Amino acid sequence: MKKVILVLVLSCCIQALFAQRKFVHPGVLHTQKDFDHLKEIVQKKTSPAYDSYLLLKGNLRASADYKMFGPFKVISRDGEFAYTKTKMETDFSAAYLNSIMWMVTKDAAHAKKAIQILVAYADTLTLIPETNDAPLLAGLEGFKIVYAAEVLKYTYKDITAQQIDKITKLITGLFLPVLDKFYAAKPYTNGNWGGIATKTYMAAAIYLNNETMYKKAVDFYYNGNDNGNIKNYISGTTGQIQESGRDQGHSQLGLGALATVCEEAWKQGDDLYSALDNRLLKGYEYVARYNLGDDNVPFNTWTDISGRYCTWTTISTIGRGKFIPVYQLVYHHYVNRKGLKMPYVEKVIEKISPENFDRDQPAFGTFLFATDAR
Repeated sequence: MKKVILVLVLSCCIQALFAQRKFVHPGVLHTQKDFDHLKEIVQKKTSPAYDSYLLLKGNLRASADYKMFGPFKVISRDGEFAYTKTKMETDFSAAYLNSIMWMVTKDAAHAKKAIQILVAYADTLTLIPETNDAPLLAGLEGFKIVYAAEVLKYTYKDITAQQIDKITKLITGLFLPVLDKFYAAKPYTNGNWGGIATKTYMAAAIYLNNETMYKKAVDFYYNGNDNGNIKNYISGTTGQIQESGRDQGHSQLGLGALATVCEEAWKQGDDLYSALDNRLLKGYEYVARYNLGDDNVPFNTWTDISGRYCTWTTISTIGRGKFIPVYQLVYHHYVNRKGLKMPYVEKVIEKISPENFDRDQPAFGTFLFATDAR
């Protein structure tokens, strides 16, 4: 009965979000006001945000002189075409980072570089083969493509209608079908996959002004039949992560994906962060606490939704203490926006600031999520 009531409550919350949907552009993670403020940080050299910006600027992927490894006709993380993995990941990261550099410097060379990469792949790529990792590829790399496409479409006046059409077809013709197939399958993966798929699906919904897709992404975050929704990935009692018994890297990967989903929705005026009494906050505090060295975090053998990952009897030490840049985003929301406490996350930020690059996350959070102009 409690489960039924919970589902009904969450369904009502979802329906209330969509009385009138008008998408904010650009708005995947940053509005125009956000970008204006980030530009001001660069001009005034305001630390510590500026220190993170310098890491962004110094990254070879963010250079307007970046040289592509591709484009490739087929891309894959595994199987026959696995040799394209690192190269295409780097290319798509370059499109993403150059789109940000365009917005904060207004140097058109960065916009042109991002367009060059996206159009080259749109003209060449024909297949994402149905390998095991195909949904991960579509989620991790698709997000970078959509983010860059959103920024360029709505801010760079010299992008042509033909270029926009090509990039849009790349997204809708090759990446979204992989994600739709993942959503339609019975749950079979650890939870980071669901969050990764959803951050790209929601971003694409915003880019395409597609309310049906947006609703689907929000519903998945609350109720998806998967390990990767908010109620199945994080324990409401302890904050333990579904993947805590697996390793610490994947636990952070999954949290970062869910945080990205929440921030996308926030930019559209919807609060997913507060779901289930700020459960995302609880998950972050749990992971931060353990990775800072606290051995007293509670751990229970997890019965996951797929029935495949129920044998971990202790919290994993694999990757312990290796932090990835996913902390500033949630700290900014829960502490700076909402006035809540995240003592362990705060200690992580003190330890790793300024946040640097990560190929699978928005990253550079000390800069990109230093403020909120919306």
